[in-house]
Amino acid sequence: MAKSILHIIESGMRGFSKGQKRIAEYILQNYDKAAFMTASKLGRLVGVSESTVVRFASELGYDGYPSMQRALQEMIRSRLTSTQRIQAAGDLFSNQDILSAVIQSDMDKLRVVTDEADRAEFDRVVDRIMAARHIYILGVRSSTFVAGYLNFYLHLLFENVTLVQSNAAGEIFEQLFRVGPEDVMIAISFPRYSKVTMNTVKFAKDRGASVIAVTDNELSPVYQMADDALLAPSEMISFVDSMVAPMSLINALLIAIGYRMRSDVSRTFADLEDIWNEYGVFGKMDDE
Repeated sequence: MAKSILHIIESGMRGFSKGQKRIAEYILQNYDKAAFMTASKLGRLVGVSESTVVRFASELGYDGYPSMQRALQEMIRSRLTSTQRIQAAGDLFSNQDILSAVIQSDMDKLRVVTDEADRAEFDRVVDRIMAARHIYILGVRSSTFVAGYLNFYLHLLFENVTLVQSNAAGEIFEQLFRVGPEDVMIAISFPRYSKVTMNTVKFAKDRGASVIAVTDNELSPVYQMADDALLAPSEMISFVDSMVAPMSLINALLIAIGYRMRSDVSRTFADLEDIWNEYGVFGKMDDE
């Protein structure tokens, strides 16, 4: 279904009315958002009436807008395989400046975070991290690198940080053996969602730990288990996902934590600078 709805829209583009084309173009570029919109809101966004949106769903062969919406949501749930992404990318990027198209797509995702991020929840996440007895960071597959980045900086700020290594399922649970009610797990998960991540989060949750999800939308399995969540779109129709918005969100989280700590952070980095200088960690501009 995930593949079919995209192809139905693209194959019918020439036969759509002017208003229907606006709906189609919006869904093709923003289906992760359109999946959660009412027909009325989608119509307002693209400048057509609610009835035009409903007729558009019928034009695609669905028995109403809710049916089309469920198809979009199912697409997000299951996501596209790598092969399907490559096929879809051929349609979307043909005859385009790929560099500009990809960068523009990333800029659009950053704009979504800026416009839609829940500031109160962001503050709660900062509070939860700072109050944690122990902070566990989890990310597998492509999310491994986002988790590692977060771990690198949180380790400079706190002593109580563990990056959960996911080389083997048994080892994961051994690393989390002592997780408990005063601890926090930051679970980073983007499509296609890993079962390892889901099982690990469930384990931490069952042990009483709080869970902070860093994920893409409300249908994410990790979001469903989380106490708080930071959302950032990652979808790119190709064999790679865009981690630009998630990384920017992580940067904002680190800066917010550092701002709260202020003098402690200054002392930490003053000590680190002394160590780096003593052991020549960084080269200088005049070094050959």
